[in-house]
This record gives sequence, structure tokens and C-alpha cells, in this order.
Amino acid sequence: MKQVIRKHSWILNLGARYVPKHGVHFLVWAPRAKTLAIEIIRGLSEPARFEMKKDRDGYFSASVSQAKPGDRYYYCFNQDKKRPDPVSRFQPDGVHGPSEIVDPHAFRWTDGRWKGIAHDDLIFYELHIGTFTPEGTFDAAVKRLPHLKKLGITCVEVMPVAQFPGRRNWGYDGVGLYAVQNSYGGPAAFKRFVDACHKQGLAVCLDVVYNHLGP
Repeated sequence: MKQVIRKHSWILNLGARYVPKHGVHFLVWAPRAKTLAIEIIRGLSEPARFEMKKDRDGYFSASVSQAKPGDRYYYCFNQDKKRPDPVSRFQPDGVHGPSEIVDPHAFRWTDGRWKGIAHDDLIFYELHIGTFTPEGTFDAAVKRLPHLKKLGITCVEVMPVAQFPGRRNWGYDGVGLYAVQNSYGGPAAFKRFVDACHKQGLAVCLDVVYNHLGP
């Protein structure tokens, strides 16, 4: 009997998950909070607040049909305290600012034919986005990829990009483990960088830190 292999895309359920035509589903674990609400910010208009429901395991959830990618939001707990999403996808104003709703499927990749690099052919270059160029951004780094190619590099190892406090940092005290650093350009810029690396024939490896956090 022929075996059928099905490909499954992993979905991050926590945080703000955009569901086309249905709005955004929010899910956060806050077992010690008595009440929790989402405050959505759109431009200069008044913020809109939506109450969340708590289950017996301490997870608060809510589906907001009016919410959309690009909206910013806080979690408001115990009536008056506001905090960004601990599973934020983007912190455009830094670690203490509001989180931004992101559609992870909005980016149009051009690397459909990318097959990777054989292990025996991997030559790593450890790259710190913040210091690799004067601008310290993913888009600026893209312009210098041909230089790495000429050096004989086959794999770019990007130092941690999880959201950290400030604009420059080694990346080892990240705060938002799912949010790409705003001063580097955020998640869309990171995708452009990876796409450009593959276009140059360069593999990408990401350095991550999961065992400790910043403020």
C-alpha cells in the first residue's frame, strides 16, 4: 500500500491569530489575573476594549471580528494595568509599547525552488544585524549579501533577533520571543532578508535563546 504523507503547517495559537474573513482570535495565559480585556488602538481614534473569557486552566480568549493586521493592542488586566502581548509577533514601539497584529501569510515569497545546502557544503558566517551595516537593518544587510557570496560563505547564521530593549543589543536578553526586533525592521523585513539570501544561494540559520529573558 502506498503511504500518503500529508504536510501540516504549524500554527502558533497563542497571541493574536489573524483568521481571514473572521477577524482576530486572541489567546493568552494569565492564571493570576481576575479579569482581562483587549484594548485595540487604531490611529488617533478612541481605543476599543473587548472583554475576554477565562477557562479553568487560566487561559483568556476572545475573537474580535473588527480587528485586522496592522492594529495595535494591549492586554488590560485587573481593570487598570496594560501590558503588551507576551506572545506578540511585532513590537513596533519597543518592548513596553503596544503589540501589533500580524498576518504571517501576507508576505509573498519568491524562493519556491530553494532546496537548501548539503551539510558538507555549509560554511557559516555569524552575522549581527545591528552592526553588520551602519543602518543596522535587515534591508541594509540585503545589499551586502553579494559580498558574503564572494567570500565563499554558504550559510548566514543570524544572531538572535527576538525583541529586546533598546536599538542595539547582542540579542541574548530578548523579551518577545516571537517578535522580530523593531529597530532591525520587524518580521516583514526579516522575511525579505531570508528571501534575498535564498536568491543569492545562501542558506539561513537563526541563533535563538529560550532559557532566559530580558526585562
